Formats: sequence, structure tokens, C-alpha cells
Amino acid sequence: MQYLLALDQGTSSSRAIVFGGDGAMVATASEEFAQHFPHSGQVEHDPLDIWNSLLSVARQVLRKAGLAASDVAAVGLTNQRETTLLWDRRSGRPLYNAIVWQDRRTEPLCRQLRDAGHETLVRARTGLLLDPYFSATKLAWMLEQVPGARAGAERGELAFGTVDSWLIWNLTGGKVHATDYTNASRTMLFNIHTFDWDDDLLALFGVPRSLLPALLPSSGDFGRIDAELLGAPLPICGVAGDQQAALFGQACFSAGYAKNTYGTGCFLLRHVGAEAQPAPTGCLVSVAAAPAGQRAYAVEGSVFVGGAVVQWLRDGLEVIKSSADVAALAASVPDTGGVVVVPAFAGLGAPHWNPRARGAILGLSRGTTRAHIARAALESIAFQSAELLEVMDESAEPLSELRVDGGAAVNDMLMQFQADLLGIPVVRPRITETTALGAAYLAGLHAGVFPGTEAIRSLWSIDRVFEPSISRDQAASRMDEWRRAIAQVSAGT
Repeated sequence: MQYLLALDQGTSSSRAIVFGGDGAMVATASEEFAQHFPHSGQVEHDPLDIWNSLLSVARQVLRKAGLAASDVAAVGLTNQRETTLLWDRRSGRPLYNAIVWQDRRTEPLCRQLRDAGHETLVRARTGLLLDPYFSATKLAWMLEQVPGARAGAERGELAFGTVDSWLIWNLTGGKVHATDYTNASRTMLFNIHTFDWDDDLLALFGVPRSLLPALLPSSGDFGRIDAELLGAPLPICGVAGDQQAALFGQACFSAGYAKNTYGTGCFLLRHVGAEAQPAPTGCLVSVAAAPAGQRAYAVEGSVFVGGAVVQWLRDGLEVIKSSADVAALAASVPDTGGVVVVPAFAGLGAPHWNPRARGAILGLSRGTTRAHIARAALESIAFQSAELLEVMDESAEPLSELRVDGGAAVNDMLMQFQADLLGIPVVRPRITETTALGAAYLAGLHAGVFPGTEAIRSLWSIDRVFEPSISRDQAASRMDEWRRAIAQVSAGT
């Protein structure tokens, strides 16, 4: 048996999973880490928390699996995207906290650039919108606001990276400063047509090229982990942003396949083939993970708050003690009693892109209970995803199924409601940790564990299919209810 180690660095936790060459999970380990909210709309992580938690789970999972590092054929890395870090090349010391993808502090700069007419250039070169979500304005903020950052960058002393680059740097002892095409495509500095950093965009955001990591395919050579860290110099052979890794792990290798990941946010990616296609209104174009020497693209819609709404029920409202309690509480009532939760805690993502929107609980009555609110919170995850697919279907052949994964995909009630809204089967695979699985597959391709993508496709298997159980008129009525709630929230901005 050949083993693959997947390192999955997410927004709220770091996870490590050992997979066998048959795609089966052997062992898993995870650790949550602190979230920092310095001001309204701002979200940060301590870069050392990111690094230390990932190293910890990597060591834990090898122990749980009963393996030595030398038993592992290759390592795959996947990560929260857009989160932005800046560090000193000589010391490896971060200059500032990581600014997380959810952070909205750079909206004034984005508005200024939009008003100046730059969004057309950004859209054409990157497939993205001018929004605080992406890395470029976060990096621009750091260069201007962190003491000494601009001067250090101009002298070539600093390194910029998304989380993958930060981890590769630390795993290799500072020997490798690199990113893959999928992560680069989310920075707003990468040209998705030339597959290179774009000089016009670097000038627009005031980013010196010396800051940037080398660009590599998602399945390739990213150096070796220092032997002292895990016990052997393991090769890092696969790197992809979490959503592109999940698309790959779901065996969506060609146009017409789509997956939705229910994590901290929800991310719907639809493979569109080897050529970039114009994105529907409110959606984005991203580079999809592919074997070395191939290009692939996806249309994407990003929901900022998906599973995070359950964390809010737990930590904010304290209506549940653990995230696992939400399913039973929500199922204790037959419906929401007219309650609608719009979890716009950090603005609205696709297809609205309204950074000023804030969350709301609508339709409250004297009979409303915490169970109704919990059910409405869960339903909000499916409503937001259904909106995205509706928009995507306007410019493409409608999907015949939606493949799902991520932590909340194990919730049967949520998956059934998703199928009801969409009117197509929702397919949950046997392994829902497809983000980590995709990273493992990418590493295994480069390491020769898998001869090609067809061998990987044959490993994908179904756990359960959720068929729609309500009429299309009923589904349309529920979607109208959601749109009215969105309109009320948007009107307040």
C-alpha cells in the first residue's frame, strides 16, 4: 500500500489526513485555532497559529496511522484561499497577522479603484471582481499600513504569499517560495490567460514583483519537507486552493460537472473545460486544478457564510453547545415558522457582492423558538447555494446533478432541502473530505501513485443521492421568500 499525506489548512482549523492508494481514509487529525476580529468587518489569524497547528496535526496523524514518515509516498497541501501574509525572507518572521479572506477592511480602496474605472481591466485579466475578498488589496493595505513594509518590499527583503506559500516556506525551511496556479488565480495579480503575474496589475496595486512566489502547476515539485519536522524529507507534490482541490477530489475533471463545498463558507465550482469562459453575472472565473501540462477553468460562486452560521449559533447566540447539536434542534420543528436568517456577517458574496450588507433574522413572531432560528440558519446555507446555481444555469446547460462535500454535507436535512430547492439530485460521495482528497490525488499523480485521472475517477463512489421531494412551484415559492429577505437586507445598505 502506498500512502499519501494530505495537509488541509482551513479557515477555522488545520487538518491532516492519511489516504491509502485506493483513496480510503486511514487516519485523520484536526485542531481549531483562534479567530481574531480587531474591528467590525476585520478578520485575522496569527500566522504562527496557522503553521504550528498544521505541523501538529501532521505529526498526530502519522502517529494515529501507525506510520513512519518514510512510509508516505508524497504530500499534498490545500488551503484557505485569498488569506494574505507578508514575512521577512531572512528571519521568516511575519510582519503582521494574516488578513483572512473574509476581511472587508479594503472596501474603500476597492470602491476607489472601481470609481476610477479599473474593474474592466481586473475582470478581463483575472476573471475576478474588484472586491476586498481577494489578496491584492489586502497586500496593498499591508504595504502602506505596516511600519517598514513598503521599504522592505522595495529592497527585496520581504515575501508575500497566500497560506500555501507560507506553509511551503516553513515546511521546506525557507528553501521554497512558491504557489500553484489555482491559488495565484485568487490573488487578483495573476493573469489567467498568460498564466503569469500581470505587470499592469502589479503596478495598479503597487506590488513589487520581488515579493511574489514562483508559479507552479498544482501537480508538481514544491520541494521537500525538512526531515527534522516529520522524520523524513517528504516530497510536496500537490498544491491547490481548497475549492479547486475539492473539485478535483470530486472527480470533476471536465466541463459539465460541478461541486458545492459546505465549509466555513459555501463554494460552488462548475468545470467549464480547457478554455476560460465568460462568467455569469455575479460569478467568477478561476483556474481549476489539473495535471501538469494541462489547463482547466471553472466558474465559481462564493458564499461567505455557510457552516460559519452554525458556529454563530454555538458561540454567538449560544443556542447549541456543539455544532453537532444543530441537526437535532433544527429537525425538532417541521419548518421555520416563517423565520428567515440572512447570515451576511461579512457582507453578501456571490451573486450580490454587497460588502455593506449585514445579517438579519426576519419573520420573528411570539411563537418563534431557538429551533426555528436554527432551522432557518441551516436553510440559509441551501438558499445561498441555490441562488448561485440559478445564475450559472442562465448561461450554460443546466446541471444534471450536484456533487457535495465539506463538513455540513453530512447533514441529511440540509442536503435534502438543497435538492428540493435545486430540483436535481444532490450526490454525496463516500468520502466527504474531498478537499484533502483532491490534494492527495494531485500529489499522487506527480509521485506516480496514480497513472492518470481515469484511475482517480474510478475511485469516486456514492454514499447517498438526495432526490427532490417538493414541486417546482413550492421550490419557487421558497426562493421568492429568500429573495424578499435579501431585498430587505440590501435596502438597509
